[in-house]
Amino acid sequence: MVCLGNICRSPLAHGILAHMAKEEHLNWEIDSAGTGNWHVGQCPDRRSIAIAKNYGVDISTQRARQFNKNDFQLYDHILVMDHENFADVLDMTENADEKAKVRLFLGNDIVPDPYYDDDLFDSVYIMIAKRCEILLKELKA
Repeated sequence: MVCLGNICRSPLAHGILAHMAKEEHLNWEIDSAGTGNWHVGQCPDRRSIAIAKNYGVDISTQRARQFNKNDFQLYDHILVMDHENFADVLDMTENADEKAKVRLFLGNDIVPDPYYDDDLFDSVYIMIAKRCEILLKELKA
């Protein structure tokens, strides 16, 4: 899961999908990262932690990291939250196999960044959770 700073959207997606996979007894490695490096080492935004907790998901132990080229070898799927970050991740690819792993988290749509709007956190959580339910079914199949 990739967004800009790895403190709002991607930690939520990481935590929600990991929570769902654990409930299904799936041994999946799920992670998140940001294309930027401003928050490396920091925990998710307090508002992301709070909204996740409200829905029974704990993301408080996550730490922000920057997306890097090694992620193409480590992960089968690289799901990006918006068009700008999608382009930034694609720019890092070196071959068709790496490009094939990268796609928008919501298909053709973006997950809005709630960082500057407190009121968006709940709707962003719900949007991500619904997509994670679908992803879980798709990836299990």
